Amino acid sequence: MLWSLIKIIAFIAIVAGLTYGSIYLLETEGGVMVTVAGVEYSLGPFQTALALIALVTAVWFGILLFGFLVAVLKFLNGDETAISRYFDRNREKRGYQALSDSVMALASGEGRAAMEKARIAEKKLGKPELTNLIVAQAAEMSGDSKKAEETYKKLLKDESTRFVGVRGLMKQKLVAGQTDVALKLAETAFALKPRHEEVQDTLLRLQTESKDWKGARGTLNAKLRHGTLPRDVHRRRDAVLALSEAKDVIAEGATVEMREQAIEANRLSPDLIPAAVIAAKGYIDKGKPRNATRLIKKAWDAQPHPDLAAAFAEIAPEETPEARIKRFKALVKNTPEHSETKMLMAELYIAAEDFPEARRALGGLHESDPTQRALTIMAAIERGEGANDAVVKGFLAKALSAPRGPQWVCSNCNAIYAEWTPVCDNCGGFDTLVWTTPPESEALNVTSAAMLPLIIGALEDHSEEEVPEAADVVEGDASEAPESAEAKPV
Repeated sequence: MLWSLIKIIAFIAIVAGLTYGSIYLLETEGGVMVTVAGVEYSLGPFQTALALIALVTAVWFGILLFGFLVAVLKFLNGDETAISRYFDRNREKRGYQALSDSVMALASGEGRAAMEKARIAEKKLGKPELTNLIVAQAAEMSGDSKKAEETYKKLLKDESTRFVGVRGLMKQKLVAGQTDVALKLAETAFALKPRHEEVQDTLLRLQTESKDWKGARGTLNAKLRHGTLPRDVHRRRDAVLALSEAKDVIAEGATVEMREQAIEANRLSPDLIPAAVIAAKGYIDKGKPRNATRLIKKAWDAQPHPDLAAAFAEIAPEETPEARIKRFKALVKNTPEHSETKMLMAELYIAAEDFPEARRALGGLHESDPTQRALTIMAAIERGEGANDAVVKGFLAKALSAPRGPQWVCSNCNAIYAEWTPVCDNCGGFDTLVWTTPPESEALNVTSAAMLPLIIGALEDHSEEEVPEAADVVEGDASEAPESAEAKPV
């Protein structure tokens, strides 16, 4: 408001000044005599002032015209001038408009239109670092993978767009199934931008799929260092990778290194069952049964598992069935209600031919959680106690259609595995296998050939002769009792 008032006052003052000056010149006597081509011109003060103003204006326009002519000559000669800059601004404006249109077309899913607009933008702007990426993505959208690959390779030439080009080529190779080439490109992209989370995840997945456990541990440490992975998740997955290294070393026969890696994996994640089993076997081979016992007990308290029971049995393979029962009671004392504990103790009592105690150990598990293993154990108990064939056949018939119980199941795709593996072969998930009961549709899809002879075989009514066979149902030998707990799905 104040500024507007000041401008109004200034305008009025200028008009008043000019008016006063004009009146003063008109009232002033005298003048100027000018002779042009022999003709004399007499000008008064006011006319003289107007003539001077006209002269100054003419000179100014003359200078501008001269400068314009010089600029035109320079423009025609190819030099940078105001004229060239004017045309450049217009061309740049049209180029950025084409670039904007190409981005909108790409977002709308119009690949061909995006490529055409990007081509115009490239012609107007002359900045391939802005347009090549749009061209590559539009080509991919249109299904022109060859054009996309050519464009991504162009991006490799510029240091500022090199990472984008490498990442684009990596994704193309992944889609094409060329995982070996994609792995090398992922390593290059990771070297360019180690903080990029998508590249970290892709590189880690490719390394685990190719069983490059050492490289995968380095990538995992980088994820922790750059803050893209929680510390507890890093600890667990690092343990899985260490265990995978140990399993590879086992295949190569380097047992000393295997022990060290397995023990490290168990230290990183004590609840990782395969790591506990391998580490325990390492301690057993080194003559350290106490270390093995302590390690297995800690893992058992976290997650009872048949593999742990089998490893625990290997600590004292020559013990009697009664001594084994006593030793296993110390293992399972903290998990008395767990189904794995009940079936394990029932099997041990069957091996010791103490069938009433085996029934008490199993409890009502065959009714509350009727799995193949629980029903087969119950059939062995009935046979051992002298039940008739119909009862035994009844339990075995139920076992044929019963679920198998907990197995190694991928939490991503529900694929079932007989043994633990760090990577799911079905979906490629890393550290996705968990020991759990699979979905019912998967659990019932089993093969019953292993138990079929027990049902269709000749079952004669001779209890004393059939008692040893009952023990065979769950590995009746005392030294092999925990091995039946180790049975896994096929």
